Amino acid sequence: MFEKTLRIGTRDSQLALWQAHKVGDLLQAKHLKTQLVPTKSAGDLNLTQPIYAMGIQGVFTKALDIALLENRIDLAVHSLKDVPTQMPDGLQLVAVLERGSALDVLVQTLKTDFQQASTIATGSLRRKAQWLHRYPHHHLINLRGNVQTRMNKLFSSNWEGAIFAKAGLERAELLGSHFQELDWMIPAPAQGAIGIVCRAKDKAIVEQLQKINHQPSRICVEIERDFLRILQGGCSAPIGAHAIVYQDKILFKGGVFSLDGQNAATTLKEVEMTNAGNLAKEATEEVLSKGGDQIMKTIKFSK
Repeated sequence: MFEKTLRIGTRDSQLALWQAHKVGDLLQAKHLKTQLVPTKSAGDLNLTQPIYAMGIQGVFTKALDIALLENRIDLAVHSLKDVPTQMPDGLQLVAVLERGSALDVLVQTLKTDFQQASTIATGSLRRKAQWLHRYPHHHLINLRGNVQTRMNKLFSSNWEGAIFAKAGLERAELLGSHFQELDWMIPAPAQGAIGIVCRAKDKAIVEQLQKINHQPSRICVEIERDFLRILQGGCSAPIGAHAIVYQDKILFKGGVFSLDGQNAATTLKEVEMTNAGNLAKEATEEVLSKGGDQIMKTIKFSK
């Protein structure tokens, strides 16, 4: 019988607490005791600078990584898209919950003809690059803060819209009716997925956490994160990746975009589940051969 009370580390934003409570509920359903330990991240404390300009890998995860390594918590709950593909020594991703929507959505302040000049807000280089690829005549401005803060800024502005992750708005009960799904936009790797990280040496805790792992979701997000890792991109590169399980196949789309949106290199692949292990590598090679190598060089040179 596992008797330890599991200390769940989480950021203290509304969305992060929702995610942590979700994990806590699933663990309690397995007859495990839990305790939430909220903390603030660098990304929460600095709300003016764009994330890509902060020069920190894991702006939303570093504080929880340190808390794990210092044994102040037993597990950390993250929006998995925020977690760097290179984990700190001693830590590992042990479980992924069943994924929510991976889609981006545009929340609009009013009905707009996007063939006209418009102002769209986002703090994501990936979203900005893909929006400019489709609407090169639009003006993109930086938008930071938790989902409620960003929503408040949008509706007190004169912008035509702002881009959000659909899953985040659904979980925060802020989706409303003034939105459109951007099914043409390639999501961030692991968008909509909740990941759980713990110390690799805590084998008993690892075993308990794996009981709430959703393996189809984990397979998909690991392909997406491998695609990101092989391309050597972080949150400072406009890279999208999305994998889904369909019958016995994996459908994958991925791409890299120039910062100004003018250039794009994308791929769309379908493989049998048995060949999923090579999918990220093959997709990366295709994207690089289509001009992605030059796009990545330009992005790194511009930093």
